[in-house]
Amino acid sequence: MKTFKYILFFAYTTVVLGQDYPPPTDLITIPTAGTLVRGSYALDMRIQDAGGMITSLQVGLTDRFQFGLSFGSPNLIGDDSLRWYPRPEASLKYLLIDEKSSMPGIALGINTQGYGNFNEADTLSRYDVKAYGAYLAASKNWQTPLGNAGLHTGINYNFIENIDGDKDPNLFFGLDLELNPEFSLLMEYNAALNENDMTAKTMSISTGGYLNAAIRWTFVDHFHLELDFNNLLFDEEKVDYFKRELKITYIEYF
Repeated sequence: MKTFKYILFFAYTTVVLGQDYPPPTDLITIPTAGTLVRGSYALDMRIQDAGGMITSLQVGLTDRFQFGLSFGSPNLIGDDSLRWYPRPEASLKYLLIDEKSSMPGIALGINTQGYGNFNEADTLSRYDVKAYGAYLAASKNWQTPLGNAGLHTGINYNFIENIDGDKDPNLFFGLDLELNPEFSLLMEYNAALNENDMTAKTMSISTGGYLNAAIRWTFVDHFHLELDFNNLLFDEEKVDYFKRELKITYIEYF
């Protein structure tokens, strides 16, 4: 009977009693409700397949508002003719509601950075994986004996990459779990509801959305190394395997 009581107490403290624990600002690709604190900045470098790379800089202007810019190339490393993305992309996020024990944190934001190659055809004019555009994200975190655990979800609308005729709103979900102070497991699902009409249907490399997983290693303070396994639901007729990518993040204070 005592053992059963301990199990109930463990479940209650780790799942019901949420605590004010700052969530990550992003998982693998999806945004969360977390924001950088005032006076901090995050430098991010994402190494994609085919030698592509995206670099971004995010700055916490207040404890609720962050701003960032990103730019890159789909084939920075390799022997093909070098191509750059057509423009720098921007991101904004504002924390509307603080996370409490009884409710999640909620943030409103914009992110125009997509992933993969940029298709310049008049009927497309979009990234392989569309940017999230305008979004509303919610995050709830709990402290477990292993560390922080978080659930994240949201809805987004891409108001830029819609020349392909698909203007549907989209949904996304994700979770992160600390295994110890250094290692975290991440998983997310981008439903890609805005990638299934007209020409987008013929070029989409996923079947039923993008399922991504990652392991994140914080081997020194403020420095994260992340190994991503993206598009696990890949379309075998268009790609041979899921994407393996590397993301490096450095967070520091002014």
